[in-house]
Amino acid sequence: MISYTTLRRLRQFFYFMSFALGLGCCSTTLQAQTASDQLSSFVQAVQSARGSFSQFTVGPQGQTKPAQTGRFSFKRPGQFNWEVLKPYAQQIVSDGQEMYQFDPDLNQVSVRKVDQAIGASPAAILFGSGALDQAFKVSVLPDKDGLAWLRALPRTGDAGFVHVDIGFQGGLPAHIILLDAFGQTTHVKLSGLVRNPGLASDAFKFVPPPGADVVRMQ
Repeated sequence: MISYTTLRRLRQFFYFMSFALGLGCCSTTLQAQTASDQLSSFVQAVQSARGSFSQFTVGPQGQTKPAQTGRFSFKRPGQFNWEVLKPYAQQIVSDGQEMYQFDPDLNQVSVRKVDQAIGASPAAILFGSGALDQAFKVSVLPDKDGLAWLRALPRTGDAGFVHVDIGFQGGLPAHIILLDAFGQTTHVKLSGLVRNPGLASDAFKFVPPPGADVVRMQ
């Protein structure tokens, strides 16, 4: 079963995706904008998205954990489907009210309220309503590796992470780096992003499989 720490890092990313995909201006304008400007534009424009991700975590002593790959989709505010495909299967789905974590190997589903699971996390940047200033202090970082970067700092001390850096390329988020409270750095790279796609009406509905052990978290 995926560890609580890994689950928390996943939850911290979820709300981030929704802002990255909805800008409708030309590439010249995007290049002239700072990453912070682009993020603000995305918050206003995006409604839904889908794409693929890869991620890996580096420990405080430099040790690297196995990479994960998968796919995601979301619809603001608060609905998402984050599915790990390799090296093992795992799925986290939010219908906007409750979040379901499904571990196929154990046939176990953990359920918790979305507001309890997300809170003031980077996920709130991605899939939330867009009121960033209430939970985060956003600043622009120097360009690096061909990306325009910004940093989001939580305004409260109980967010579970130190900061999250977001790199933009061509008007889309390409690389997310999260430093958590344990000194671990998680890198998430996004690809194949599709802005405002048509999504099925039940895309974010989760029904526990027959015989699954359902655990409701308080």
